[in-house]
Amino acid sequence: MTTHRDQVLALMFDAQTALVRAFEECDGESRFTPHAWERPGGGDGWARILEGGAVFERAGVNVSAVHGEQVPAAITDRQDIDPGAGFFATGLSTVLHPRNPWVPAFHANFRYFEVGEGREVWWFGGGADLTPSYGFEEDARHLHRTLKDCCDTFDPDFYARAKKSCDEYFYLPHREETRGVGGIFFDRMHPEGPDGWERAYGFVERGLNSLVPAYLPIVRQRVQTVYGERERQWQLLRRGRYAEFNLIHDRGTRFGLESRGNTEAVLMALPPLASWSFGVVPRPGSEEERLAEFLRPRDWLTA
Repeated sequence: MTTHRDQVLALMFDAQTALVRAFEECDGESRFTPHAWERPGGGDGWARILEGGAVFERAGVNVSAVHGEQVPAAITDRQDIDPGAGFFATGLSTVLHPRNPWVPAFHANFRYFEVGEGREVWWFGGGADLTPSYGFEEDARHLHRTLKDCCDTFDPDFYARAKKSCDEYFYLPHREETRGVGGIFFDRMHPEGPDGWERAYGFVERGLNSLVPAYLPIVRQRVQTVYGERERQWQLLRRGRYAEFNLIHDRGTRFGLESRGNTEAVLMALPPLASWSFGVVPRPGSEEERLAEFLRPRDWLTA
């Protein structure tokens, strides 16, 4: 009999295949390399990594399915769960770091958890967000409109809640700025009712299918923009902020490491190159200075 976890894992594999195909076609030069790994204690992962491409300096589309008798602290410290209840977790994570500084980075993750005896406790989580080095309102509007259209198929009120959660989650308190222009973020999705699981599963399926139309039109719009050393150095500084968030605040990174997932696959989300310089102040009136105002939560659909 096909179980819920079987259905979700099959969905993640199908999405991985579709995303790899779409990103390879967009890059036009490099291909994804497969990397399989096994988790000590139970589980496997299937990473697909592209590096040194014409469009994407690094891109990853990873699927994992892990299980064990000890629930990782990244879950138990946020919910009333017995650490010894046992767990199963599967998900897909994709991160793209473009070569051209005018093209924004992109991240998305969709995941499924089961916890407890017989795995009677379950929930979905996930989201998608955009991290530009240079701000374009039309790019942010396109992303948010595409994600809202997807959310509206589940619940007309869901987008507003998921956007707010994304703005709050992808925030660097030590920098007092958001990581990017947001998107959607949700956790512990467990709709009530006899069709609750099917509704949540259907939404995640539509969410995965929305990633290509949400992101690749932006890539194609910006990828031919000419850039020089100034823009490249700014991009590397902004990638430093991306790395700070992932290493200090990101719960997915923490879960992957605490659950003894493959370290290389977990840290795949980091940019291939980044930099930190002391006391950088953008030139007044420049596009670099404008980014600080751009990275503030707002209603992008009416911007």
